[in-house]
Amino acid sequence: MLETMRILSVVGARPQFVKLAPIAAAMTGRAEHLIAHTGQHYDELMSDVFFRDLGIPAPDFNLGVGSGKHGAQTGAMLAGLEEIFESAKPDCVLVYGDTNSTVAAALAAVKMHIPVAHLEAGLRSFNRRMPEEHNRVLTDHSADLLLAPTQVAMDHLANEGLGRRSVLVGDVMTDVLYRVRDSLAESARALPFDLAPGGYYVSTLHRPDNTDSPERLAAIIGELATLKLPVILLAHPRLKHLAKEHNIDLNQGAIRAVDPLAYPELVNAVANSAGVITDSGGLQKEAFLLRVPCTTIRPETEWVETVELGWNVLVSADLSVLAATVQREGAAATDATPYGDGHAAARTVDALLTGISH
Repeated sequence: MLETMRILSVVGARPQFVKLAPIAAAMTGRAEHLIAHTGQHYDELMSDVFFRDLGIPAPDFNLGVGSGKHGAQTGAMLAGLEEIFESAKPDCVLVYGDTNSTVAAALAAVKMHIPVAHLEAGLRSFNRRMPEEHNRVLTDHSADLLLAPTQVAMDHLANEGLGRRSVLVGDVMTDVLYRVRDSLAESARALPFDLAPGGYYVSTLHRPDNTDSPERLAAIIGELATLKLPVILLAHPRLKHLAKEHNIDLNQGAIRAVDPLAYPELVNAVANSAGVITDSGGLQKEAFLLRVPCTTIRPETEWVETVELGWNVLVSADLSVLAATVQREGAAATDATPYGDGHAAARTVDALLTGISH
């Protein structure tokens, strides 16, 4: 009788918890699944609440690393994960996305000769200023199995000589978004500030290129403040800290700054909004899947399909066009499904069980 494969997922940031949810469910009865939480995002709303809301089992290991400079944070994760891997003896380490938790887990595993699988492999912004770009490239080139969400990602991997290690599984974020969307249809939830459907925008800002310069952040906030509908700004603690440091009022004009929402509330708020303004990778895609227009405050995007299909517009150098772009006419309807059919998690487990020898 074949021994059950032991797979250890390493997560540490908000989007990874969302991706973990369908994977954890798909592992049930097929593999032994352990979870290590690095604590990269450590406040309750960014972690514990997500595990509860998405039905994810409690982590088997929790490093509690917390935020910090990239080098110190990644180094602390490397040391802690090495001990976890020695104790857990996994047949495979599964890493998610493009964070410091991702690259730290990949490096720790390969140095211990433990196979690594990378979920959401092959995404490229081609912006070398982004820490995430380095994380994802380093992880892809060290991993044994590359689990790609889109054909575009598969093409990037092939171009880098990694095609033989790559499998197109679809996007697990699609799986969980569809599940949450369908559950919301069964029960009415209040919208932020009791606003009417279609009567507000949802915004998030977190990338250093947009937040670390006082002038840049003030210009973005100033543009959002002029919009004709209320802007619900979901303000991460880091954004609040930088705004206070830069003496920028986040609650000016149309903007209403609130704490980040739990995932079901976020999906509900986006689905009922007039549009999304963000620099987040995940939220661009979620807006597209919910067929909500998105404006992305970045010069590029990994999710090029959202732009090509007309549902996402990039704004970066010239912020004076931001308000007009946000208030543009809606995109043409599309039935395109570049991010899969909602069954990526099952295909991911299939690929792990057949693609990793143990």
